[in-house]
Amino acid sequence: MNPAQPKADLQRYLRSARDTLLWKLEGLSEYDVRRPLTPTGTNLLGLVKHAAGVELGYFGGTFDRPFTGTPHAFSDDAEANEDMWARADESREDVIDLYRRIARHADATIADLPLDAVGRVRWWPEERARVTLHQILVHVITDLQRHAGHADVVRELIDGSVGLQAGNDNMPPEDAAWWEAYRQRLERAAREAETR
Repeated sequence: MNPAQPKADLQRYLRSARDTLLWKLEGLSEYDVRRPLTPTGTNLLGLVKHAAGVELGYFGGTFDRPFTGTPHAFSDDAEANEDMWARADESREDVIDLYRRIARHADATIADLPLDAVGRVRWWPEERARVTLHQILVHVITDLQRHAGHADVVRELIDGSVGLQAGNDNMPPEDAAWWEAYRQRLERAAREAETR
């Protein structure tokens, strides 16, 4: 058995989540990538910016691997949710470039450390703060995949586009009429359940 394989498997899932988050921005206007589509303000570019902060915190600070040029949005004195949206003066390209630089920094941490390397998550309760790189990889993959799901729903609300990743939408190959009939069927079932 190749001892490097578990790390490579984990990195593949991490990269898949990153790719999906960035793919959800493709082909949209500046307004649409920033538009808040939930009562809590969830928006596509904000999800990418947040993912950058997640990776920076867990693969940087947790393992004492500083990153040059950390944005204020990821600092301890940032306002609530500052990492969940892009200001008008922050371009899409700026946010994407930041995420790619942080992803390279995270990849270097993953490459340089063994899976059993010990770190400390300073914002977790003390009894859980001591972690391994393996734990952090699983944690970050789970977090980013969750946000990729958010991005999928937000993108569908914007223009109807759905899918797991570029080239693989992972959806039944049906036309718009089938999907509308399917949605109506689900609506009827929900209403029937409500009246029982």
